[in-house]
Amino acid sequence: MAALMSRNLIRAINSSLLQKGHFHCGIKKILNMDEPRWNSDLAAFREEFAKARRIVVLTGAGISAESGVPTFRGPGGYWRTYRVQDIATPEAFARNPSLVWELYHYRREVMMTKEPNKAHYAIAACEKRLSKQDRKVTVITQNIDELHRSAGTENLLELHGTLFKTRCVKCGTVREARNNPLVPALQGRGMPEPNANSTPIPEKDLPRCQEDGCDSLVRPHVVWFGESLNDEVLRKTDEELESCDLCLVVGTSSVVYPAAMFAPMLASRGVTVAEFNMEETQATSSLKYHFHGAAGEFVPQALARHESEPVE
Repeated sequence: MAALMSRNLIRAINSSLLQKGHFHCGIKKILNMDEPRWNSDLAAFREEFAKARRIVVLTGAGISAESGVPTFRGPGGYWRTYRVQDIATPEAFARNPSLVWELYHYRREVMMTKEPNKAHYAIAACEKRLSKQDRKVTVITQNIDELHRSAGTENLLELHGTLFKTRCVKCGTVREARNNPLVPALQGRGMPEPNANSTPIPEKDLPRCQEDGCDSLVRPHVVWFGESLNDEVLRKTDEELESCDLCLVVGTSSVVYPAAMFAPMLASRGVTVAEFNMEETQATSSLKYHFHGAAGEFVPQALARHESEPVE
């Protein structure tokens, strides 16, 4: 019954309204999130980690920020004169696909200069090590940068898609898209300065579908503001959340729904949840542990081999 309620709640808030953060106060009240009960005892967390069999790691923009990836959140979080949440929408793409593709071309080029950091590598190493002990680590990320994949993570659910795939707006075909630029017209475009060239690129010169007989416009294969998560990704996420017995929340602001609800729901079910973040979030008071600081510092310590584990 509890699992069914969790699934229904996740699906109920997987909507454009809640992805923009509405109803936070009501949900907070329902989950009794007002009374703080977390601590920062790493040794105590490590003892619980040693006993866990199915570990979920929820990650957000903060973990990638330590690799130098722009978060586009908070003061100064603009591309040119635009807030990204005003461009990363299906409506903006319908109005001006050239502008949207310039933004994503810029983001792709930025990511091609970035590398995973200590937190990414620690999570991937933990997954590999525990798999030999018949234990499972699954990463559920809101990030679209593929840094977890680059670090070696295999059990990976990308809630919001990836920068390095495209999807046809007509036939729906999804393809890997790693060449840079994707089309010649994007060469040299996408610079973030307000005075950058913003002359619209003709739609015929933007990325197009390669399926035989299609040739329609393609879009980045990401979940934009106002869109729901992919049903299959959400189903797999449900399964992992229902079976996990320990959860780490790393570098997420806990404001984008439905992912913002995952950790509080686990905590309400009695699952130990530890938050690793540079600041407290709206979820912090509902969680057992909070480690205040850089993920690259705390996550490797938290996930290092426990003395009870066999020596490889």
